[in-house]
Amino acid sequence: MKHIPVLTKEVLQYLDPKENENFVDCTIGQGGHTNLILEKNKPLGKILGIDLDSGQIASFREVSRSEKNFRDERLILVNDSYVNIKEIVERIKFGPVNGVLLDLGYSSWQLEVSGKGFSFQKDEPLDMRYNAEQSLTAKIIVNEYPEKEIEKILREYGEEKFAKQIVKKIIEERKVKKIESTFEFKKIIEKVIPMKFQHGRVNCATRTFQALRIAVNDELNNLTKVLPDIISVLSSGGRIIIISFHSLEDRIVKKFFRDKEKEKIIKILNKKPLTAEISELRANPRSRSAKLRAFVKL
Repeated sequence: MKHIPVLTKEVLQYLDPKENENFVDCTIGQGGHTNLILEKNKPLGKILGIDLDSGQIASFREVSRSEKNFRDERLILVNDSYVNIKEIVERIKFGPVNGVLLDLGYSSWQLEVSGKGFSFQKDEPLDMRYNAEQSLTAKIIVNEYPEKEIEKILREYGEEKFAKQIVKKIIEERKVKKIESTFEFKKIIEKVIPMKFQHGRVNCATRTFQALRIAVNDELNNLTKVLPDIISVLSSGGRIIIISFHSLEDRIVKKFFRDKEKEKIIKILNKKPLTAEISELRANPRSRSAKLRAFVKL
């Protein structure tokens, strides 16, 4: 299983890594973007790679063990949330920071190997936590949250138009027995989605699974919190690349940086988000919902 990073050409174009510059990859994942940047910022440029998922960090170390980058002092790995970017940069005295990459997608490893129920294509426990130490899981939300609260999650985070029907079925089923696995949960969704909506380009369970993942990991609040700190750790002229996969994420990013441009703190480098070219879509269908926005600190 190989993770294919999205929009690599566009990331390198707008991040524009030069020799001896330092970068932060806020969600290092399998290191796809990081390895490309390390090739460009030689010989002395460093990368701080952050990831909340300790399994992901361990997997990246394992995959990289035979590669020179793993033993290279230029790569620093930190198991933490990108929300803490400012504290991490200060604590390890990392800098100057010439660019920050925040890729909000999850990796192939999380979908296919983590066993945490991120995908409805494998029968796994309803977990969905990036951070194994936190207590809230998807299983708790599905089995213990009040009806109205689950419906709100599906409507707001999944923009799911059948939220009400799905939640009514969840409540009905959980009275009989706990909903524990991804397959059980997917079957519940399929029971209430009208047949004509079950065979579109996007699976009928996608929005509900996405909504749960966002709720479990508090993703939208984390994104809102980190944006000011990304600007604060950057040197003047430093570049910011943000790749989002969800309209709500993209909306938060667009509004925040539009406001900061009015304050003359940053300049927006692409007025419209960049999306994958046809060749990339063919090679990596997961890139279809990726949107890249780029900024420079003034």
